Amino acid sequence: MQRVIVLAAALAVAVPLLATPALASGPTFSADVAPIFQRACQRCHQETGIGPMSLVTYDQVRPWVRQIRDRVERRIMPPWHIDRTVGIQAFKNDFSLPDEEIDTVVRWVDAGAPEGNPADLPPPIDWPPASEWELAGMLGQPDMVVSSPPYTVTANGQDQWWNPSIDFEGISEPRWIKAAEFKPSYPLGVQVVHHGHVRLQQPEDDFVVRLAGMGVGKRWEVLPEGVGKLVQPGPAQIRFSLHYFPVGETVEDDVVEVGVWFHPPGYQPERVTEGEVRLLIDGTFTSGPRARDLIIPPHGYLTLEHAYVMDRPVMLHSFRPHMHMRGSGMSMEAIYPDGSRELLSSVNRYDHNWQIQYIYEDHVQPLLPKGTVLMFHSHYDNTVNNPINPDPDQWVLFGARGVDEMSHAWVGMTYLDEEDFAHMAAEREAAAASDVGR
Repeated sequence: MQRVIVLAAALAVAVPLLATPALASGPTFSADVAPIFQRACQRCHQETGIGPMSLVTYDQVRPWVRQIRDRVERRIMPPWHIDRTVGIQAFKNDFSLPDEEIDTVVRWVDAGAPEGNPADLPPPIDWPPASEWELAGMLGQPDMVVSSPPYTVTANGQDQWWNPSIDFEGISEPRWIKAAEFKPSYPLGVQVVHHGHVRLQQPEDDFVVRLAGMGVGKRWEVLPEGVGKLVQPGPAQIRFSLHYFPVGETVEDDVVEVGVWFHPPGYQPERVTEGEVRLLIDGTFTSGPRARDLIIPPHGYLTLEHAYVMDRPVMLHSFRPHMHMRGSGMSMEAIYPDGSRELLSSVNRYDHNWQIQYIYEDHVQPLLPKGTVLMFHSHYDNTVNNPINPDPDQWVLFGARGVDEMSHAWVGMTYLDEEDFAHMAAEREAAAASDVGR
């Protein structure tokens, strides 16, 4: 987190660039670059976004074009850390730039960053303020909102945690969640909350629902079509787990809100899900973290692996790695019952400052038969080659602080019965055969 703040400060000194007349066939901001920024950048880089500057108008963009060229060409921005050479490449939330768009931005800057004809600009997007629900434009206001007790984040120091519980009177009938959003306070709360989780627990039957999870770059989750997560009626406790990181300014009384959208009353989903499931790579749920295994020497490297056997057929709908500052990559591989292997996804440029959930398109969501082994590998780099390494001279052990290390994957999982799995697999095969025949 500290490195992000330093970068934002460094960008505050803009380098002037002299404009040159645009060639008739060359890219301009209005016709070519603004649409790219709308799709891939402005969600964060607008007046109330988390980006250090707004990239909506030409006048706002113009002072930063040299830095934009550098970050775009090196694929630092937009943040998207999936290895493009292996695994699934179709994602619902892919805001990365393809090669041709990177080339457009680079050529535009090299030509002097011409504005072009303002009449060529795409219609502006009315971005919701960060103080409002992002999903409201698609789903309306949430059906249920729960709020954390206030917490003051000190201006300086190391990581801070806030794990309060509040009583919740509950809902009157069973309801199925279709979406949830995690909203820190604005303007300072969004800067200090690195990640967090909110759970609903009914102690009488030990019924636990993970309402929402958030990380920088991942604020909300919409479940796949026909899938729901059940909330039972009756009193419960809402348990917050919030990880804060100071940013040099005291944040008074930060309150985190969680909004939940339900399917209509009486709705019955085709499939039941738990949403994102945490799969440990640094330990097991019975023995705890393997702290003795997670020891990274100064100027050294480490790889951990862990395997899970699927005791039922399962559909995967997302992948979100979680490590800390020495984390450099994580992969998820399926080893099928017949012995064949498939590398599903690999994040090869992991950055702890971003906690991106990679959401698979429906037609490529992995369908895994019973007996499939999910194999995870996580990689650590404690050398000077790691750009966010706070101190490569240190031994690094397991721990919850950002300067310590851990490793787990949040995987969106929906278990299937054998009949449903067979039906979905047959549909997938038929669609693939149809595509081949075209």
